[in-house]
Amino acid sequence: MSITVVVGASSGIGQAAAIRAAELGSGVIAIYNSNKDGAEETVARIREAGGTAVALPLDVGASETFPAFRQSLEQTLTETWGATTITGLVNNAGFGQMSMFEDTPEELLDRFYRVLLKGPYLLTQTLLPLIQDGGAIVNTSSNSALPSGLEAGYSAYASMKGGLIVLTKYLAKELSTRGIRVNSVAPGPTRTRIADDAFEKYPEVIAPIAARTALGRVGEADDLGTVIAFLLSDEARWITAQDIEASGGFNL
Repeated sequence: MSITVVVGASSGIGQAAAIRAAELGSGVIAIYNSNKDGAEETVARIREAGGTAVALPLDVGASETFPAFRQSLEQTLTETWGATTITGLVNNAGFGQMSMFEDTPEELLDRFYRVLLKGPYLLTQTLLPLIQDGGAIVNTSSNSALPSGLEAGYSAYASMKGGLIVLTKYLAKELSTRGIRVNSVAPGPTRTRIADDAFEKYPEVIAPIAARTALGRVGEADDLGTVIAFLLSDEARWITAQDIEASGGFNL
């Protein structure tokens, strides 16, 4: 039985990944923070298509709550699937904010650290005993941490995403003894809610970004969701320790 935990599944890339994983036959636990309605929408869409899904709350920036979350997850696994383990974990929760280096306050730097790096690190550590041998972990990184995506104003955000890419490789090495594959996916500019619905609020930025993208458009959440679902699946059984940029050729 395949069961995937998707953190940040209430909208955008996480929602798309949850739906695509369900289409490939996985049960889904959709994790949300503040957007309960979005998580319930994700669950409803999976159930309408014949899949099984449950929504659970978690603030990835509050690591002190992780042990209690694990207990809630274990209870959900038992009640919904009669299971004690999961096969997949997607660390996708996050937020984006532009801040020039000289203007970045310590509070923002700390928040990026808690949500984008410390959270995935400690949550994966907390849930590791529940992940089946031969399972898969996918982390959502960012091409802002790659040469192709370097943009002024993202030093704090991208530094944490760069750390997540390094963590991905170390997890792949250390967890390989259990057959657990670990990869990350680096989106380019993608139409999601992460930057406070920037594409909806400022549609004039879309054309210039599309012009810088080899495939001629801005990314959509499902473009990334399909890649994540693939990496979770057995079809990607020989892929590990990779950071895969999925940006349509941004700045190519």
